[in-house]
Amino acid sequence: MSYKDNLLKKIEIDRLVRTIAGAIGSVESGKRIDKTVLEQLMTFFPWSRRQERDLALFLESDGPGKTRILVLDNDLPIYHTRVEDVVLRKSPTVKEMVNIRNAIKILNDKDVVMSKKEASLKTIQEISIGELDLRFTAADIDGIARDGAASLENGYSQGVQESLMLFAELLRLAPAPKAFSLNHHDIYGHMGEKPDGEITFGPLVMYSMVHNTLTFLEAPLSSRDKGRFDTLKAVASGDAEAAASGPAVFDLMKSKVPAAAH
Repeated sequence: MSYKDNLLKKIEIDRLVRTIAGAIGSVESGKRIDKTVLEQLMTFFPWSRRQERDLALFLESDGPGKTRILVLDNDLPIYHTRVEDVVLRKSPTVKEMVNIRNAIKILNDKDVVMSKKEASLKTIQEISIGELDLRFTAADIDGIARDGAASLENGYSQGVQESLMLFAELLRLAPAPKAFSLNHHDIYGHMGEKPDGEITFGPLVMYSMVHNTLTFLEAPLSSRDKGRFDTLKAVASGDAEAAASGPAVFDLMKSKVPAAAH
């Protein structure tokens, strides 16, 4: 598996985790995790899957002893116990429930639960990403830049978007918030917020699918600047000057990777 492929997997894991995190809430909230999205995330998770009764379980160690066990439900609980204990607590039969010792276990699982919800989701994310080899060489980064430049010159927007997304991950650039976003434009940059509520965005890089242009702006934009969208549109169309444009933007981002990696 190439470095590029592994980095794309990390980006996808992070995206799925953000989606699931947005659906986690209290019982009263009525929020439910999308099972389809959750199943997509679990394709990256290395623990062994096992079906017991109506429970989808993931086991860190597939043996008879105690181990960490994730239950794939809306609470995402991770237990440290045995499989039969989790099954008793999460999916008991009527016969099991009438036993007083079992009833106590069913009603209170604090003795074996390690985490739930957001904390468990973070564990899933960290373990899944930990399976990926994210070490890179200069040749790996040069390859991403070359692919992006070639895609730009050939008008292949998906290729440009992919390379730009990879560099945004490497350089820790955030997608443009609503206050700086344009339809049919991919924009990434550094976001800041001042004590008085003003939001700044930049330096930033922008790919316009409308014009098939790639530009880099050095000076940050302000949420209080009513002309900020006009500035972005003018730069994208070539009517205003940018710090860098075209394939040179990929070379510029490539040059910034070593510093961002430390």
